[in-house]
Amino acid sequence: MAKHTVSVDIPPSELHRADAVFTVMRDGKKYGTLHVSHASLVWIPSHNSIGLKMTWEKFDEFFRTHATRYGRRSGERNDISHRCS
Repeated sequence: MAKHTVSVDIPPSELHRADAVFTVMRDGKKYGTLHVSHASLVWIPSHNSIGLKMTWEKFDEFFRTHATRYGRRSGERNDISHRCS
């Protein structure tokens, strides 16, 4: 299984013009960069200069449709179906 490492560079305040930038490494090599802003997310795969943009609304729709259910941590209730419509 591949080993993933994620580092983050977050602006010290609420996101407006500056993005939070996550660099994702896979087996020690750059896998891609995720830019998170107040309006959208942009994934830039490694060895590519063109990013893939998604609004927060589309992100929510995508995860509600395609993601695997995952419970909360720290001993709280694992059933999250009450939060998903």
